[in-house]
Amino acid sequence: MKMGKELTEHGRSIMESLEPGLADRVMGSLAELDADLPFLITDYAFGAVVGREGLDLKTREMLSVASLITLGNAQPQLELHMRAALNVGVTEKELLEIVIQMAVYAGVPACMNGLTAFRAAIAQRNALKSETGGKS
Repeated sequence: MKMGKELTEHGRSIMESLEPGLADRVMGSLAELDADLPFLITDYAFGAVVGREGLDLKTREMLSVASLITLGNAQPQLELHMRAALNVGVTEKELLEIVIQMAVYAGVPACMNGLTAFRAAIAQRNALKSETGGKS
């Protein structure tokens, strides 16, 4: 298992795969509160857990989206992970199907909140594409 600086860099690399600039944004925001707090995200959440072998990043993001929909109280993180899922190969159709599937397990209100996040993620992705001339 990676440790120390190697684990931090592994976590940062995964975060950058999900959304360019994510590692710097998250680390900067958390460091304002506590110098060690960013490493909980880079080292533990992304480096040690998301960075494990056994599931590819696309599958992990699909699971993250489903889980965040069922929580029902993490809309900013849901939108982030929906964009991340699209960035690692999940199609819009697959993402929509995940949201719809959660109506069965988390209820229609959770599905409706998921649809709101889906629309926001797609809109932000399309806005970025138009800003960058179709490259995202």
